[in-house]
Amino acid sequence: MGSGRRSTGRVRRVLHFITRPMKRDLGRGGIVVHPYRGYGSRREVFVMGRVFHQAALGRVIPHHGMLRDVADVVRRIARRGVAGVRVEASLGANRTTATTDRDGFFDIHLPLETPLPKDLSWHQAELQVTQGDEPVHCHAEVYIPPPETDLLVISDIDDTVMYTGVADRLRMLYRLFVQKAHQRTAFPGVASLYRALHVGAEGEARRPILYVSRGPWGLYEMLEAFFQLNRIPVGPILFLREWGLSWRHPWPRPAEDHKHDLITRMLTVMEDLPCVLIGDSGQHDPEVYTRIVKEHPGRVKAIYIRRVDRKPGRELAIERLRQEIAHSDCELVLAADSAAMATHAYQHGLISRADLSAVRQACVDEG
Repeated sequence: MGSGRRSTGRVRRVLHFITRPMKRDLGRGGIVVHPYRGYGSRREVFVMGRVFHQAALGRVIPHHGMLRDVADVVRRIARRGVAGVRVEASLGANRTTATTDRDGFFDIHLPLETPLPKDLSWHQAELQVTQGDEPVHCHAEVYIPPPETDLLVISDIDDTVMYTGVADRLRMLYRLFVQKAHQRTAFPGVASLYRALHVGAEGEARRPILYVSRGPWGLYEMLEAFFQLNRIPVGPILFLREWGLSWRHPWPRPAEDHKHDLITRMLTVMEDLPCVLIGDSGQHDPEVYTRIVKEHPGRVKAIYIRRVDRKPGRELAIERLRQEIAHSDCELVLAADSAAMATHAYQHGLISRADLSAVRQACVDEG
């Protein structure tokens, strides 16, 4: 009996999580604008999102309970992107427009001709879509590093921050809500390490942390929940791929090409800000990051690669990559855990001694 109640409770938690975004419309349906967190510099900002049509909730469906959640699951599956919609964006006195693509996605590039307050890191961009009788308004959070920022952190998510599963929705939901997410979805010490990198050696750096995933944009809300559950510093989860297939493009773009181009874009946007790159040994991160070091001399201060397997051939390949950039001021560290990354970061003045101790303790407590 107790096991049955627990299973039912887990199912309800999963359903409630999946349907949480659907409840914002109070069952009315219609056009919905869903922006993702944006990012930028003092010169320009970027905001992505999607416009889609959502079915209304039937009158016979209650406003609460399991039946409402099931109905919202159906509404979520049935929602469709709206193509060719004009999205108006404003941030302070700066304004621009964008148009949704065939799947309803929009990508806003907003030059900042009028400066924004320098004492703020997070700003709110106002978005408006006029489709039908009434305009739809919402806002998007945009992160702009403060002038004193000394470092940019760019991190992979899959097998770097969390165990494999980000590209598998059901597996990710199972880990989030059945396997005690706060203990078992994130690698030990990850939250403490990223908090240490965010605040820096002096504790007030407010460094931007940008997260990369090979998963599709449809996982954005699940990743948001993952970061909240594990108390990992929030940042724009910017670089998810769209996996929509077509006859002309039957496969999603290779993850390594996608990652390389987006990191290059970030380095351009952030101008001369140096960076740290974090990834894992299981995919193409060491190769992509080494290429970035060669193409942008002096910009990358460290590469941290989490060892996720011990295949001799793979470790030898990573060692060769380490030697290829040995002449630069960037060191590639193949790390067994978060504590090894934190040790190197402390030795190079990137985090404080107190935060190093916190990461080491977290690895023990969460391991």
